Amino acid sequence: MPNFTLDSRLQRDSIHVVDLPLCQVRLSRDARYPWVILIPQRAGVVEIYDLPGDDQARLWQEATRLGQAMMAFYRGDKLNIATLGNVVAQFHLHVIVRFADDAAWPGPVWGHGSADAYPADLLEQRRAEIARLASSATSS
Repeated sequence: MPNFTLDSRLQRDSIHVVDLPLCQVRLSRDARYPWVILIPQRAGVVEIYDLPGDDQARLWQEATRLGQAMMAFYRGDKLNIATLGNVVAQFHLHVIVRFADDAAWPGPVWGHGSADAYPADLLEQRRAEIARLASSATSS
């Protein structure tokens, strides 16, 4: 079986945070929202059903535990967990903390405005926060 390779668009549009038992956690470069992308580190996965059942369960555990930790830390109003894959075929799961006063509320973040780039110091701060949250969420 071929090795896991990250799609170049995911590489470009996000920054590596940490590797969980199944997923690589990447921070979206869009500073408007606390937004991570989970990518199962398995080759050839396009749809969730391409993962064996135990990996499907692990995916949801990693997403929901990290999402819950992000919601508590950022004090969000709603957690969005979604997969589209219309542009990037490689399976990836978006975990986004939303706020009732964010610019896209109550609609989806896709197609609303343009991404705001993180200043370098804030990018590293957010990356470190997500790394801590992921570590504590997956160790429990």
